[in-house]
Amino acid sequence: MYRLVSLVLLAAAATAAAQTPPGPPAERPVTLREADAAGPGQPRNLVLMIADGFGPASATMGAAAKGAPLAFDSLLVGSVETSATDSRVTDSAAGATAYACGIKTYNGAISVDTTGAPCRTVLEAAEARGLATGLVATSRITHATPASFAAHVASRGEEDEIADQMMVSGVDLLLGGGARTFTARDDGRDLLAESGAVVVPDLSAVPALSASAPTVGLFAASHLAYEIDRDETDQPSLAEMATRALDLLAASEDGQAQGFFLMVEGSRIDHAAHGNDPAAHLGDILAYDRAVAAVLDWAARDGNTLVVSTADHETGGLTLGRDGVYVWDPAPLLAAAASFEGMRDQLAEGGDPVSVVRRGLALDELPAGTEEAVRGAVASGDPYALGPVVRELISEPAGVAWTTGGHTAVDVGLYAFGPGAALFHGRMANDAVGRALFEALGLDR
Repeated sequence: MYRLVSLVLLAAAATAAAQTPPGPPAERPVTLREADAAGPGQPRNLVLMIADGFGPASATMGAAAKGAPLAFDSLLVGSVETSATDSRVTDSAAGATAYACGIKTYNGAISVDTTGAPCRTVLEAAEARGLATGLVATSRITHATPASFAAHVASRGEEDEIADQMMVSGVDLLLGGGARTFTARDDGRDLLAESGAVVVPDLSAVPALSASAPTVGLFAASHLAYEIDRDETDQPSLAEMATRALDLLAASEDGQAQGFFLMVEGSRIDHAAHGNDPAAHLGDILAYDRAVAAVLDWAARDGNTLVVSTADHETGGLTLGRDGVYVWDPAPLLAAAASFEGMRDQLAEGGDPVSVVRRGLALDELPAGTEEAVRGAVASGDPYALGPVVRELISEPAGVAWTTGGHTAVDVGLYAFGPGAALFHGRMANDAVGRALFEALGLDR
């Protein structure tokens, strides 16, 4: 049976449901019987999905904009307390290390404890057991969250060293962004060539996984584009990468592999919230939702796969409702055609500031008095000066607001489906969630 969650969580879920207008069913509906959702026993495969920077308001925003529950809404089993050892407000490195190693550590640490000693990750333990392993992200693959599963450094900024370690970590599959960290380095090395990695230009070209070298698909020099800006012919979606990874890792289950561990991160949900960009934030939330739906569909058919979805922290202090006005409306966010980052790129190519902003926000004209602010921000030469101006132009009509450009200490949602899901319930600390991942697969820490 579904487990009881706290009355607070039930009340929050009921409130969100009451405010969500009726809409069409999810694009890829999954029949989630109670026995499926909380199935007993040990899974063969484990998929950990992390929506970076995704807090409770993000969940409400996504469901309202979708006009239907998110793919994982019915799988809510609890919440996660996200603190690091040196702050109640965590960063992605400490947050991901808690999930990867089952320990709390300091902000900035990549799978090392507070003394700097490496901690064994669930991915490393899975490899030692003979499981196939993979990492998928829309950020650079050496960014804090994916790095924490396959590297050990004192500071998340050591991305060249993280790339070095990833190439010898034994991970079977890497999909995401960040090609420059492997091939355009200050030391002149090409790690992909050195390692003998199987490098693929697009998902259609990914062969069966190699037993001797990692398979690597890096589809941008740095981060992948926000979903709102993504060229579908140039970069794959998170759902496409996740489902291709599932098929590849499952196909590798021969005499050597006994299942798989896969981490999938919707990385840029967080980046948009750092920029207080609600349209980009929403676009990547909905892209993550499609990825979760695809993974749940795969797992429901497989029957031996545990799917856990959570976030490392909340970002932005997003509020739905502002200035004492009891209204918020996702329509302006859904109408927008570009992120703040996308607009900056257009301006760098010589676009007229007012035209770029008007098209990006899908406005026939800018409100009176704001054209001067837009032109002044661009003329300042500061590439980030336009952000606060555009933020208000889209946040105010949508009725949303932000309290910070950083992270907050708000608890995040915890969702679980499949055999082993009963290990995840109630309010759990982030390191406890990590230890439960080891337990689910029967792995030694």
